[in-house]
Amino acid sequence: MLHRLILPALCLSLWAAPSWAQSPDATIPADPLTAAADEAPAAPEQILVVGQKPGPGMWKVSKGDHVLWIFATYAPLPKNMQWRSHEVEAAIARSQEYLAPPGAKAAPGFFKAVSLLPHLIGVRKNPDGARLRDLMPPEEYARWTEMKTKYMPDNDDAERERPVFAAESLARAARRQAGLDNDQAVYKRIAELVKKNKLKHTTSVVDLPMDNAGTMLKNFKKTTLKDVACLSKTMATLETDIAESSARANAWAKGDLEAIRKLDFVEREQACFGSVFDSAIFDSEPAFKNMRVLMRQKWVAAAENALANNASTFALMTMKDVLAPDGVMPALAAKGYTIEQPE
Repeated sequence: MLHRLILPALCLSLWAAPSWAQSPDATIPADPLTAAADEAPAAPEQILVVGQKPGPGMWKVSKGDHVLWIFATYAPLPKNMQWRSHEVEAAIARSQEYLAPPGAKAAPGFFKAVSLLPHLIGVRKNPDGARLRDLMPPEEYARWTEMKTKYMPDNDDAERERPVFAAESLARAARRQAGLDNDQAVYKRIAELVKKNKLKHTTSVVDLPMDNAGTMLKNFKKTTLKDVACLSKTMATLETDIAESSARANAWAKGDLEAIRKLDFVEREQACFGSVFDSAIFDSEPAFKNMRVLMRQKWVAAAENALANNASTFALMTMKDVLAPDGVMPALAAKGYTIEQPE
């Protein structure tokens, strides 16, 4: 679909910044409970989480006797990891409403999408036929060649891709080779519980303007992005992150919040997400540049409404969004709500 390409860096699978990898699609999903699972063939598992884990605790947001329970997801996780949380099940069972994570979508409509199809050709490629060797310092390109050979030797197209897309391809391939997956199993379990308990289902989705989509696509294809740093930062920590993935997944599954807090969500996201949406391509579209702020504002408004109307509400959110210093938690605290983190 068009929106998966025009929003190329929203959810690249740079899984080492775990919050980015909550969905396999290259968009921020309006509701990940309905996002499609990654259908790529599963690699033999090399990283295992042994046994069934109790699951992390939840953040409690309250005012008076009205409570919002926020459950934070994490990725990557080992494939077929068994996860269960009695606390989450109990919170959903006593709640009246479910709040989906913040989301954004760009839906042009069928006829608009058809008219834009010609503009999509070559959207992943570097302008003017440039190759990665033309863009990267020699030592970085040498590292790229080595890692490409190791993780995706048959992907010849990656050499002509923009660095931000090459980083996506490399991270996906390395993750699959290590037996790591997204967190769709967690989403699936939450979806089952929400449906079983018949909760009101609320999304807070920012609709991105598509009137100027053709021009944005044309400008994107001919504009050189400052995204070499995205690929460099991905390569610099990729193998270390793979080696530590089992410990990090176990930290999430056991609710070890202090271990999770040590993860750096900011630097690589800015190098990748920022290289696209902070570029001049979107100067005429403030909704794209301010997407994360708008998403947070809309979700906070939905949370306030739920807190006012329900005795109990359950929400799903990525770990990065919960821990972000400029995220929803400080916004709710500033409005006078009491915030209690998991013990």
